[in-house]
Amino acid sequence: MEKVKKRYTVEQEQMARFAKALSHPVRIAILQLLASQECCYHGDMSEVLPVAKSTLSQHLNELKDAGLIQGEITLPSVKYCINQKNWSLAKRLFEALLTEVEISDNCCNT
Repeated sequence: MEKVKKRYTVEQEQMARFAKALSHPVRIAILQLLASQECCYHGDMSEVLPVAKSTLSQHLNELKDAGLIQGEITLPSVKYCINQKNWSLAKRLFEALLTEVEISDNCCNT
């Protein structure tokens, strides 16, 4: 008998991508920095955050790959800002999950 693999929903896959991108304190700090400004240049961030420029670039790429931030290249610098559309999506998805888990009575009670 052949097992049928369960597929994850598009929402589950998207939340996992967002969660992975949010899973490092430097990335949280980047998002907080960007949230406090309209945009930020890569060089400016390296002066504020306690990481090397190359490490900062890797974290920016993770956030960008997940769609949480967007960048605009204006050589010799790159300007970043929060991707409002995807940030709103992440907020809705996580609010739904947290609400679902919070109101569940199917939890172990001891």
